[in-house]
Amino acid sequence: MPSTTVIILDAYPPPPPELLHALRTMDAELVTRSLTELREGPLELLPVADVLLVPAESDGESVRMAVRRLRRWAGAPIVVVWAVTEFAALEEHVRIGHDYLVPPFLPALVGARLHSCSERAGLGRTLREADARAELMGYEKELEIGREIQAGFLPESLPVPAGWEIDVRFRPARQVAGDFYDVFEISRGRRLAFVVADVCDKGVGAALFMALIRSLLRHTAENSGLQHLVAAGRTGGSRRIPVVGATPLLNAVTATNGYLTRNHLRQGYFATLFFGVLDPLTGSLVYINGGHNPPLLMPGDGRPPVALDITGPAVGVLPDCVYTLGYAQLDPGDTLFVFTDGVPEARCPSGSFFGDERMLELLAASLVSGKEMVDRMDVAVREHTGTAEQHDDVTMLALHRPRAARGPHAAGAGQRVVA
Repeated sequence: MPSTTVIILDAYPPPPPELLHALRTMDAELVTRSLTELREGPLELLPVADVLLVPAESDGESVRMAVRRLRRWAGAPIVVVWAVTEFAALEEHVRIGHDYLVPPFLPALVGARLHSCSERAGLGRTLREADARAELMGYEKELEIGREIQAGFLPESLPVPAGWEIDVRFRPARQVAGDFYDVFEISRGRRLAFVVADVCDKGVGAALFMALIRSLLRHTAENSGLQHLVAAGRTGGSRRIPVVGATPLLNAVTATNGYLTRNHLRQGYFATLFFGVLDPLTGSLVYINGGHNPPLLMPGDGRPPVALDITGPAVGVLPDCVYTLGYAQLDPGDTLFVFTDGVPEARCPSGSFFGDERMLELLAASLVSGKEMVDRMDVAVREHTGTAEQHDDVTMLALHRPRAARGPHAAGAGQRVVA
């Protein structure tokens, strides 16, 4: 019986002969599928595989969507991207969290890499099966205790600076969640840190890693120094002035990624995250987006929304990877909308997604507060889902800077809703 099942993406260019020879040498079962089949084909015809092999020229986000669909059906394969000459194209995939292969495609090297991927994929399926067995065996009481413990990791109240409003909606798909958010002060109260993150998979295993990652991020950020780095404006162009809070941000994400990849790589869990540090006095924002859905900055003057770039890979995937800083400016009237993929990927009873277009349509409507924004989005997602099962955790955070400062005790400011 083959040790590894590999889906080869039917896309141009085809895998080089040396790579195919290495796969056959390790007795891998090779299955060819198109990206369209993986994203839109009947679920019952989708293969159960350990590895999805794609050329570097493939669109990283499209591959990511296909893997998410496979995960819901039979466990997610590990994406391995190959390149022969177009090495620059690997950057997008590495940032998303995909593994990669480059020449020489020696059978021993390819076999070792794919064997590691197979173990990670198998472990993910085992955890998913264990989670399902726990539910079938009726561990409702234990899961409820876990939910209560996990709720203790979420902030009971949000530290809202004067002149700002923060609103959050959090709906787990199960009794315990892989999503989480956090809002806390750093740099002796001079900066506001906020995190929205999504641990891969869901259920008990994801909840355990959610607690670990949240604790590592907060502890490191709160206990880092006040060194300075470079600041920038809304579009990312830099200017050399100090940024208080950038060092705790970098330390927190880098240290968390280092700990996870040193100690928990075999578990196969990782998390996408958006970690921002706000200067409440000026509205300047420095952030790291680790493979997360790009948050949307909604200008208060009616201009189109600005998507905040990905600045590094998901945490827990690549040892010793480099995270860069992103920058934005929130002026009076602006709102930053941060969300997990449970929003655009919410499914109705027929299986269709809520979608990015619908989300942007709602955000483009005339809104006067972050609370109105998350309320409207939450209602729309619930209506779209209807009687269908909620497939993924839903988390939304809106950071709003009113035109007329209303302070932290204004109506709607600092609300936390867990449904």
